[in-house]
Amino acid sequence: MAQPSLQPEILSRLREVLEPRHIVTDADELAPRLIDWRRKYTGAAQALVKPGTTAEVAAVVRACADTGTPIVPQGGHTGLVGGSTPDLDGRAVILSSERLTRIRDVDPLNNTMTVEAGCILQTLQAAAARHDRLFPLSLAAEGTCRIGGNLATNAGGLNVLRYGNARDQVLGLEVVLPDGRVWDGLRTLRKDNTGYDLKQLFVGSEGTLGIITAATLKLQPQPLETATAVCAVRDLDAALALLGRCQQATAQSLTSFELIPRLGIQLSLQHVAGSVDPLDRAYDWYVLVEAKGGHGDGGLKAALESALMQAYEDGLVLDAAPAESAGQAQAFWHLREAVVEAQRHEGGSIKHDIAVPVSSVPAFLAEATARVHELVPGVRPVPFGHLGDGNLHFNLTQPKGADTQAFLARWDEVNAAVHDIVASYRGSISAEHGIGQMKVAENARFKPPIELELMRTLKRSLDPQNIMNPGKVIDVG
Repeated sequence: MAQPSLQPEILSRLREVLEPRHIVTDADELAPRLIDWRRKYTGAAQALVKPGTTAEVAAVVRACADTGTPIVPQGGHTGLVGGSTPDLDGRAVILSSERLTRIRDVDPLNNTMTVEAGCILQTLQAAAARHDRLFPLSLAAEGTCRIGGNLATNAGGLNVLRYGNARDQVLGLEVVLPDGRVWDGLRTLRKDNTGYDLKQLFVGSEGTLGIITAATLKLQPQPLETATAVCAVRDLDAALALLGRCQQATAQSLTSFELIPRLGIQLSLQHVAGSVDPLDRAYDWYVLVEAKGGHGDGGLKAALESALMQAYEDGLVLDAAPAESAGQAQAFWHLREAVVEAQRHEGGSIKHDIAVPVSSVPAFLAEATARVHELVPGVRPVPFGHLGDGNLHFNLTQPKGADTQAFLARWDEVNAAVHDIVASYRGSISAEHGIGQMKVAENARFKPPIELELMRTLKRSLDPQNIMNPGKVIDVG
């Protein structure tokens, strides 16, 4: 598709506020920014702009507002629902946060850190660690994703069980509004009961209400001890019973409780270098358990191992391998992360990012697995992920020998069937990936009309021109 030509007025306005080297119009340089991470969505844009300050972001937004030019914010561009990919009409300007990378302040006494939206998540984790603090948000893309995008999508990740989602890590935000005004809400207070909690409007809004340019984040004490283990469990009901026991035994220090099916491990061993079978024989279901905290005296590890031993004696756990070193713990986590990569080598994969009440996970998996086998005989479900908070990635690998494109063509049909079951358990069709453009219609199927109208009212009030990431999250008509 030919790259659309720039509209002279917006180009002139952009050149007034940014140096030419920060305005990209070359088709080859733009190309990677026009396709999403999963390569499911492709769009077009007039230009990519790279403002380096909040004032420059505001000036770009004002220029776009004055000319009615759509804006698509991009952070690390690692999203999984097409939220940072423009549509095909070619009118949009992509606004990258990649130059907004200052750590403005770290306050260890207040346990806060104020950072700009383009900071890489891993960089923030390291900055907190240098002050003997923990920034607990952690996910697979942390080496490339940016905190503005994490907040805009309300990212979840590996430590939600103890520390919560991205929205739980935020005390304040700085946001450029759709008319170019700047809201400075960079509060460092734990208690501020003076009206609406405005920051939560923008966390999870995926850039449809404004552009996050900076955030004040909560820090935590650096854990003195980490205890990690892989367990084979009798079944999914046993896994839930084990979850409760581990939480009690570790005094709520449990940070992760990850479900892995045997097929996920098999595919990882087959396709991903460095994957090692964690136990001496194969089992149907595994959980990766991790707790952080303690007093640094080995008590946390002892408490977790005692809980696992009792669960073994009671028949909930069939086998277990506590990590005896940081390297072994890392190997366990490598196996968990390898499940994502391994599926790519088996052809097409229809993916779901769903959440149901934790107590409903076994029933949901039984019902959803039976349904997808009815729809696609021979399909290979690989349900894995955050069992501790009810968020599963119910991914479906194509049948062996199937035509990949024919299988993927059934994405919407299979999604709808699975989402219907999710809804019957009062669950969510998007647990941590967001809505983007992928799930706008599906979200409208399940949201009560009053919720959709409230969302549209907010969108129209803040962004009457519908220039902020249009076509994402909510259809305003």
